[in-house]
Amino acid sequence: MTTGPGEHRSRVSAYGIAVDDGRLLVVRLADSSPIFEPGLWHLPGGGIDPGEQPADTLAREFAEETGLTLSAAELVDARSYSAHRLGVNWQLVALFYRVSLSSTTGIVSEADGTTDAATWLPLDGLRVATLSPAARDAVATIIGA
Repeated sequence: MTTGPGEHRSRVSAYGIAVDDGRLLVVRLADSSPIFEPGLWHLPGGGIDPGEQPADTLAREFAEETGLTLSAAELVDARSYSAHRLGVNWQLVALFYRVSLSSTTGIVSEADGTTDAATWLPLDGLRVATLSPAARDAVATIIGA
């Protein structure tokens, strides 16, 4: 499907905030990122497919982007964003979940997806300028950074 100039699209996404031992789990946005700029660190998660429950989206996206498995997820906030990328005007509704993981080791990076790296970043010294707008809001809301 091609997009014309000024096309408008809406998306509802679910993102997980995983904190362990003073570190935040993040993924780096790839060139194929549809909404936020590539190279920024973002929260694992993504668009909710038609008929899919947000918690199922989180589990699927965590497995795809990090190789990790969720053990719990609690909705903690929702935010709305407007962005323009690749000729599309986006309206994004982001659902933020505080998540627990079955394990915090064995991270993998997604291949051929909208992210190209996954890692744990220390919360102290986290550079806000390197985070996507959604990741910045989630950190401020949940962790108080």
